[in-house]
Amino acid sequence: MTNQTLSAAAPIPTLQQAQTAKADKNRVLRRFLRNWPAVISLSLVVIIVTMTIGAPLFQRYEYEQIDLRARAALPSAEHWLGTDRVGRDVWSRLLNGGQVSLVVGFGATLVSTLIGTVLGALAGYYRGWVDMVIMRITDIFMTFPSIIIMLTLAAMLPRSVWTIVFIIGLLSWTGTARMVRSQVMSIRELDYVLACRALGYTDVRIITRHILPNVFGSLVALVTFAIGSAILTEAGLSFLGLGVPPPMPSWGNMLEAARNLDILRNLPWMWIPPAIMLVLTVLAVNFVGDGIRDAVDPRMVL
Repeated sequence: MTNQTLSAAAPIPTLQQAQTAKADKNRVLRRFLRNWPAVISLSLVVIIVTMTIGAPLFQRYEYEQIDLRARAALPSAEHWLGTDRVGRDVWSRLLNGGQVSLVVGFGATLVSTLIGTVLGALAGYYRGWVDMVIMRITDIFMTFPSIIIMLTLAAMLPRSVWTIVFIIGLLSWTGTARMVRSQVMSIRELDYVLACRALGYTDVRIITRHILPNVFGSLVALVTFAIGSAILTEAGLSFLGLGVPPPMPSWGNMLEAARNLDILRNLPWMWIPPAIMLVLTVLAVNFVGDGIRDAVDPRMVL
């Protein structure tokens, strides 16, 4: 095959192709904006993230500050959501607890997405023994109950936010790997990928620049669902006393107070706010994920 023939087979971007790509992006954006539950949920996520990141601007007290004169105080103008049994402001702890929960949600999802994308891309592109080894490892990880392993590791390792991030991330990549593998296996046989191979492009360049961008839409939708799952997992670990260490708050360890029957009955302002924030955040993230999935799927009609 001559160089001229190879050049003709190369995927050379043209003005028309660039305009088509821009039109596709605009079409995806319009489809997402027509999905009003997803748009409202995205707005809610932005508000929650803004308030938790800017907690010092919205709080009146530090989350660890103790006021012995206002122990278990009802919500008031002084303490908007009341105080807990040792006099800490629930509103401040709610905002700072959101920081921890969101850091765990986004951080663990980043770790699991990186691992799953790399392993899935390698398995789908090379196939053969590479695919067999990676998929058998994936099957092993999916066989064991992840929550039991998480509880064991959380009990053995030093308790910190980053420990929880890596525990959840290292045990939550299997779904991403299987999805990326299936997408890459179908894309690698397309004509433009074959042309890239004929031109002598390296496998790294083909995977990163010509295959993974076409998996991005489906991957983004999967990532949003993973964020909600990671937030709930952190809440479960903290509820069981194996999450972030006190006095650092998270929505999960604030809910842990509800294990006390007296607090559950007589001090509902200590656990209802974090429960509401947890439910709203996870629902909003999942609705955004639904909206992105529907927007990038050409088979969906909105």
